[in-house]
Amino acid sequence: MQTERRSAIKKLLASVTALAGFGLTAKATALTGKEKKSGNVTNFQEVPLFSGHTIHNGVVYIAGKGAHTEPFEIKAHTEIVLQELEKELKKAGSSMEKVLRVGVFLNDIADYQGMNEVYKGRFGKNPPVRTTVAVAKGGVPGNSLVEMDCIAYI
Repeated sequence: MQTERRSAIKKLLASVTALAGFGLTAKATALTGKEKKSGNVTNFQEVPLFSGHTIHNGVVYIAGKGAHTEPFEIKAHTEIVLQELEKELKKAGSSMEKVLRVGVFLNDIADYQGMNEVYKGRFGKNPPVRTTVAVAKGGVPGNSLVEMDCIAYI
């Protein structure tokens, strides 16, 4: 599994390098010969707004997931968000064990410990790298106490 993860990280870094140095997806597609695939598209007034996930070159990018429901408690919201990430990963043909990176956005940094209690162990015995930040004024969109996005391989 560690060899798969290293291979996926190398592909991810190659894609990022191509995108950073040579422009956006059109140039990266020309370099790899593969098209990106989007799934679970959310529309706004009948115009595509964003995708729940995008796959490019064997790497899946999962859009931010939040919990927009009661109870407004960090452990409950973290559980909901992790379940939503897992559902989206499965739709894309991946899994929690194949996640390489997670971004965690907290409405309040005081919720860090409570979020960690629910988060720990959810990504298998080789957890992904993670960045956790508290968002500025206005908080996480949609009254969620936490939002997470991730990058995984297929």
